[in-house]
Amino acid sequence: MIEVEKLTKQYGDITAVDQISFAIQKQEIVGILGHNGAGKTTTLKMVTGFLEPSAGVVRINGKPMETQRLSIQKQMGYLPENSPLYPEMTVLEYLDYVADLWGVAQGDKSSLIREALAQTRLEEVSSQLIETLSKGYKQRVGVAQAILHRPEIFILDEPTNGLDPTQIIQMRQLIQDLSQRATIIISTHILQEIEAVCDRVIVIHGGKIARDAQLAELQSSGAVCVSLGGAQQQVKKQLSGLPEVTDVAVLGQTSAWVRYRVSVGGREDKGCAAISRMAAQQGWTLYELAPQKVTLEQVFRQINEGGAHV
Repeated sequence: MIEVEKLTKQYGDITAVDQISFAIQKQEIVGILGHNGAGKTTTLKMVTGFLEPSAGVVRINGKPMETQRLSIQKQMGYLPENSPLYPEMTVLEYLDYVADLWGVAQGDKSSLIREALAQTRLEEVSSQLIETLSKGYKQRVGVAQAILHRPEIFILDEPTNGLDPTQIIQMRQLIQDLSQRATIIISTHILQEIEAVCDRVIVIHGGKIARDAQLAELQSSGAVCVSLGGAQQQVKKQLSGLPEVTDVAVLGQTSAWVRYRVSVGGREDKGCAAISRMAAQQGWTLYELAPQKVTLEQVFRQINEGGAHV
């Protein structure tokens, strides 16, 4: 679907994006994560064809952006960091104008505009001038123009910028709904948004890809947290004897239970099952049992502090 090969952008002596390569399959939701100035927006502008790369290739469905830009862009819905709105237009006038730009057939225009308004919950302000809208509503108008023509690919740069908590939840649901028929790339520096909607994360640091992995893989710690009733020494000995277990450490305790971190070498599911069976066999009261997750904040901090690249 989307292929990016050694994409590079230089501004004089400054290299904003440095030989980035990745591939995104149909109906994936991929988060592009990085601090401000990492190269996220520059990368998206090159992927969408709005910025010419200094080197490298972008292909969409096998077609090179360099020679088939217009036909490729018709397959995309793009929300840039600063949404391209005309404040003197009403929401309806603006979406009608955008539909004409996309070449939407007259017979389809009304239904597609109504669909975009409903999906972004803009019906109640559709007759208002854009300049009178709040920042959150303006952001939703920007999303509406990106989804209006039902593209195969959505590229959203900071899509929740300016939205209130309720609107953020609605935006997350919209992204999930759109992913049923489209490929979605979301660029943000808000870690919670990546965790809420993305299947995969590409972390950009210093213009290069520092990590590219499934979200579940990034959050895997290779360990299980379990809280058990029972004599501590006996529990540690029994848990340490399980074939899945490589280490057992005590994290804390109360008068009723002790909490352990059990290292299982990345086999969290098998580790949980084995510990659960042992607790039942030994008659230990089980208060908690779950894989220990690494937060994206921890991953992001490690990358930024260490400057690691893969």
